[in-house]
Amino acid sequence: MTRLRRTATAATALAFTAVATAVFGFAGSASAHVTVNPKEATQGGYARVAFRVPNESDTASTTKLEVVLPENAPVGSVSTMPVPGWTVTTEKRKVDPPIEVHGSQLTEAVSKITWTATGDAAVKPGQFQEFPVSMGPLPQVESMVFKTLQTYSDGNISRWIDEPVAGGEEPDSPAPVLTLTPAASASASAAPAASAVASDDDDDEGEGAAIGLGVAGLVAGLAGLVLGGLAFARTRREPAAKS
Repeated sequence: MTRLRRTATAATALAFTAVATAVFGFAGSASAHVTVNPKEATQGGYARVAFRVPNESDTASTTKLEVVLPENAPVGSVSTMPVPGWTVTTEKRKVDPPIEVHGSQLTEAVSKITWTATGDAAVKPGQFQEFPVSMGPLPQVESMVFKTLQTYSDGNISRWIDEPVAGGEEPDSPAPVLTLTPAASASASAAPAASAVASDDDDDEGEGAAIGLGVAGLVAGLAGLVLGGLAFARTRREPAAKS
C-alpha cells in the first residue's frame, strides 16, 4: 500500500509539473524583458544573481545595460563577474545610517552598475546575455526592485522601470525583482518534510512489526509440532518396553 501511495503521489507531481511547464513556460517566453535569476534569495545572506537580457529588436543590438540598485535596500558588498567583450563600471552613493558588514560600518554603497559592449560583443537580434553579480548581506526587506535601462545600437532605449503592483497585472515595462525571504523560513519549510519522513518511517516500522509477529507465530507453530511429535513417539515406545 505504501509503495502504491508513493507511486500515485509521484505520478500526480509529474502531471502537475508538466501542466505548470506548459502554462508558465509559454507565458515566460511571451514576455521577453530583462529579469534577475534566480528570482529569490535569503535576507541577510549573500547571493549570486544574473541579469538576463534578451534582445527584442529585429534590427539593432543591445550595446549597454544600466542597473540601478534600490535606494531603500542598500547592499554593502557588490561585485561583478567579467563578461567577455563588455566593460563594467559602478557608481556609489552615501548611505545613512551606515551599513554593517562583518563588523565594519560602511558609509557608501553601490548605486548603479553599467555594462558597455566593446567590439562585436553586443547582444544581437535573437540572442540574450547574462550579467552575473554577487551581493550581500542582503537587506531585511521583502524584495529588491532593480530599475534597468537597455540601450540599443540604433539609439533606442528600453526602460524596464515599472514597479510591481500587489494584486495587479504585470506592467508593460516591468523592472527586475528579487524576492527576499526570511532566513527562518528555510527551517520552517523543512519541518513538513521531516514530518513526512517520520510518517513514512512509522509506516515502515509498522509493516516490520507485523512481519516480525508473523515470523514469531510461525516459529511457535513449528515448535508445537516438534513437541507433539516427540510426545507421540514416546507413547509408542513405552508399551513396547513393558512387553
